[in-house]
Amino acid sequence: MRPKKLCFFTFTFFTLSVLRVESTQPPFSCDSSNPSTKAFPFCETTLPISQRARDLVSRLTLDEKISQLVNSAPPIPRLGIPGYEWWSEALHGVSNAGPGIHFNDNIKGATSFPQVILTAASFDAYQWYRIGQAIGKEARALYNAGQATGMTFWAPNINIFRDPRWGRGQETPGEDPLVTGLYAASYVKGVQGDSFEGGKIKGHLQASACCKHFTAYDLDNWKGMNRFVFDARVTMQDLADTYQPPFKSCVEQGRASGIMCAYNKVNGVPSCADSNLLSKTARAQWGFRGYITSDCDAVSIIHDDQGYAKSPEDAVVDVLKAGMDVNCGSYLLKHAKVAVEQKKLSESDIDKALHNLFSVRMRLGLFNGRPEGQLFGNIGPDQVCSQEHQILALEAARNGIVLLKNSARLLPLSKSKTKSLAVIGPNANSGQMLLGNYAGPPCRFVTPLQALQSYIKQTVYHPACDTVQCSSASVDRAVDVAKGADNVVLMMGLDQTQEREELDRTDLLLPGKQQELIIAVAKAAKNPVVLVLFSGGPVDISFAKNDKNIGSILWAGYPGEGGAIALAEIVFGDHNPGGRLPMTWYPQEFVKVPMTDMGMRPEASSGYPGRTYRFYRGRSVFEFGYGISYSKYSYELTAVSQNTLYLNQSSTMHIINDFDSVRSTLISELGTEFCEQNKCRARIGVKNHGEMAGKHPVLLFARQEKHGNGRPRKQLIGFQSVVLGAGERAEIEFEVSPCEHLSRANEDGLMVMEEGRHFLVVDGDEYPISVVI
Repeated sequence: MRPKKLCFFTFTFFTLSVLRVESTQPPFSCDSSNPSTKAFPFCETTLPISQRARDLVSRLTLDEKISQLVNSAPPIPRLGIPGYEWWSEALHGVSNAGPGIHFNDNIKGATSFPQVILTAASFDAYQWYRIGQAIGKEARALYNAGQATGMTFWAPNINIFRDPRWGRGQETPGEDPLVTGLYAASYVKGVQGDSFEGGKIKGHLQASACCKHFTAYDLDNWKGMNRFVFDARVTMQDLADTYQPPFKSCVEQGRASGIMCAYNKVNGVPSCADSNLLSKTARAQWGFRGYITSDCDAVSIIHDDQGYAKSPEDAVVDVLKAGMDVNCGSYLLKHAKVAVEQKKLSESDIDKALHNLFSVRMRLGLFNGRPEGQLFGNIGPDQVCSQEHQILALEAARNGIVLLKNSARLLPLSKSKTKSLAVIGPNANSGQMLLGNYAGPPCRFVTPLQALQSYIKQTVYHPACDTVQCSSASVDRAVDVAKGADNVVLMMGLDQTQEREELDRTDLLLPGKQQELIIAVAKAAKNPVVLVLFSGGPVDISFAKNDKNIGSILWAGYPGEGGAIALAEIVFGDHNPGGRLPMTWYPQEFVKVPMTDMGMRPEASSGYPGRTYRFYRGRSVFEFGYGISYSKYSYELTAVSQNTLYLNQSSTMHIINDFDSVRSTLISELGTEFCEQNKCRARIGVKNHGEMAGKHPVLLFARQEKHGNGRPRKQLIGFQSVVLGAGERAEIEFEVSPCEHLSRANEDGLMVMEEGRHFLVVDGDEYPISVVI
């Protein structure tokens, strides 16, 4: 999707942007006071939604049916059906980046949470759920106030951040399939009004969430190759254990009501025309019950750009028969009727799509009469930018910011001893940068400079570069400013001019003269400096990691409306940082790897290093899961309830011999009962040895003793956050499911469990589990 230009509002420090005035009427169908429509069966709320949707579709003419196949669906006045906009955005807060949401003098903005990549760094699934919950409430409040013409939100983005140059990596939860899948399920359940455990909603939706971009989409525009024509060549093995699991979790665990198919082809077939992907996998295998939308103009490119379809009508037929329901764009509106007239497309194919579309609108309560008195009809404007939601945005930023370096415990700075502070850099006084992409107007607007000034009144600021591009830098002036202060905080990194949708990076270094500026200021300062990096993707800052004049490094992502305050709290010790990187930070030499190579696993013959912490064999600047704190934590794997797993061979079990003489068996042949009975518990002791309380994510990995042959180096199997006071120790438990956690995908894309020793790993502590066939 091509987001509209974002609008930003400047507010006084801590001032809410929401002004309450008389609201307009939200759009709805089946007004009980309208005698011409109240008798329609599709308005009868006691009937099953499937029956209501069939009744409605049966009443439409062919032209009316075709008109509803696009994102901006027009009204059908004779049936009392208002227009509906399928395209709304809520990546990290309700946004006007799509046409379905309108901010005005009634509700001027919405809570802007950290960009997803930073939110993921908390490794806190319940926090992700709470953010989704807040977004869903604010979305419904906007609808109830008459400021939404749709309640279908095209988020979350759950593509794997496999290449550090990808401009949209910032929108994702990172590179790990487990993290991404749990983020997807947690966010979706929150948005749609479900409980964190799931199962609360019985068909009714607070708002509709949409898993995107299905599938293997993670290239926008790199060296002349763009997302519209890119053919992602993906092995069955990589599909099974990397690209597909987040979508499976989004559907099976999150019960998402929407899926967006991607622009790109996968193994020669456009995603939106792939019946194996949309109908067989999503609907038949995973049990998806909802609507499938194209990305914007993704249907047109199947003929116009990719040349996959021989005619526009063929493209329309391909996507509808594959299982897509609605076209973001106008291609179906223009060409579907001709396809019917040519007898390439049957009206029943259109009916099937419309049944899915109207079913979702009915689940949203939009065909239940006036919203007042309905399930979500009491959510008012006071729920938007509420104190609770703004505190949650602040908490999310606090918990996501990652401390990467802290030599000689430079941080936190002393509030009493720091008499003067120099704040230098192009990101220091920018509020827009904090929000990332797909953001709407926030509730409040505080820059990093303002937040630091609230701690140290004698703060001197110099941008040093006109923009983040930093093609020229006022190095001498910045050095003079640094020399005059007790401490220096450098606010550097990237922004949306460097990485975004349709803009992938070509290298991993800081832009322009930023590095030169940082080194010069650090050398001139009285004390080692603090370097704060804002970015979505990783940056090669090896120079700073190894520079003794740079005492501390913080990665702040794009931390949202509360991010500047959270950052200042961390710098001055009012919060103990605990975030951990959700992606590998690669060195600059990684840019030699073609971004178009979708392979996850390394290839010794070609020198291909592999991708992500699970397979990458090269040097890292910082590893996945890295992050330090003002406290030191220790771990102890105190107990595992099982240390040997016997796969008793039966007459129906097939034993597979790999070329490296390791025997394995298919998980599908072990059976559900076996897998349930052999789950075990792993207990981990965690101690905070520091002087500050802290929230700390504990990451549990599994690895095999045998390496190579496509096996992951290690893989994350669980994570939990624990809050510990100074000197406090606690024990946490993980459920280990061998069928899920000790298995891997073979070359055919089938999950297998291999004999031999496996290890549970937390930090440096390991516990062996033997699998015996």
